[in-house]
Amino acid sequence: MSVINTNIQAIAAARNLNASQEMLGRSLSRLSSGSKIVNPSDDAAGLAVSEKLDAQGRRVKAAITNVQNAVSYVQTADGFMSGMTKILSRMSELAILAKDVTKNSTDIDLYSQEFTALQDQLRATIGGTSADIGGTADIDAPLGAFNGIALFGSTATGLTVTIGQAVGQEMTIGDSNLRTGDMLEIIDQDGSGAYSLSLTDTDAIEAITDAIQHVATERASLGASQSRLELAATTLQIEFENLGSAISRIRDVDVAEESTQFAKYNILVQSGTAMLAQANQTPRSVLQLLQQ
Repeated sequence: MSVINTNIQAIAAARNLNASQEMLGRSLSRLSSGSKIVNPSDDAAGLAVSEKLDAQGRRVKAAITNVQNAVSYVQTADGFMSGMTKILSRMSELAILAKDVTKNSTDIDLYSQEFTALQDQLRATIGGTSADIGGTADIDAPLGAFNGIALFGSTATGLTVTIGQAVGQEMTIGDSNLRTGDMLEIIDQDGSGAYSLSLTDTDAIEAITDAIQHVATERASLGASQSRLELAATTLQIEFENLGSAISRIRDVDVAEESTQFAKYNILVQSGTAMLAQANQTPRSVLQLLQQ
């Protein structure tokens, strides 16, 4: 059929060209952005899923930070207690040296001065109120602290750490309370500020030995908590990697595949443009009929 007013071939060619240009534009946007989802309409369901996964990944990352900080907390507490063990060992050594019958009173006094200085260090590290550790003054800012949190006091529930991204994924680091029992006997002061335990007391060695055991028990408990925290950190890292991989499959463009599509649509646009130009020449054949 030869008509002038309606060029069906040109209309079809223009429609195909527009479609090819749209797909070429999409492919170009994906390659330039690196994302398969440039507009929500590209993959509405995939966008929703990836947003939820991304939020979950952020929570996992925050949990990793929490766990790593908790590990630092435990390591700090263990470091202080390691120092306490050395102090207590030296105190036990002084207690034995003080029993040397060849030492005169001046020698014993020198040992006592060091013994008391070590007690001062333990007391300053552990801290607490006078009701907790005796004496005439509170130690509100003990040396044994992490970010303002006293390491060696007593709390009602211990330290609760979030170890996962979901509600209820928590663990508790128990108290390392050194303001009681064997350690308290070492650092306790009477109402005048003098230490209740002195170097020459008959039970000094026993009290120090029991305090060493107390500290060792607390360190073992912290070691167990640290092992669990490190395992949790490893698990969270793996979860974060897997979430990243899942998000990537939804959002990230496969450059090799998309480059192939880009080349395809580029050719279609060029050929469509050429065919549209050809289709626009068709009415001229009708003009030839009229000229005969």
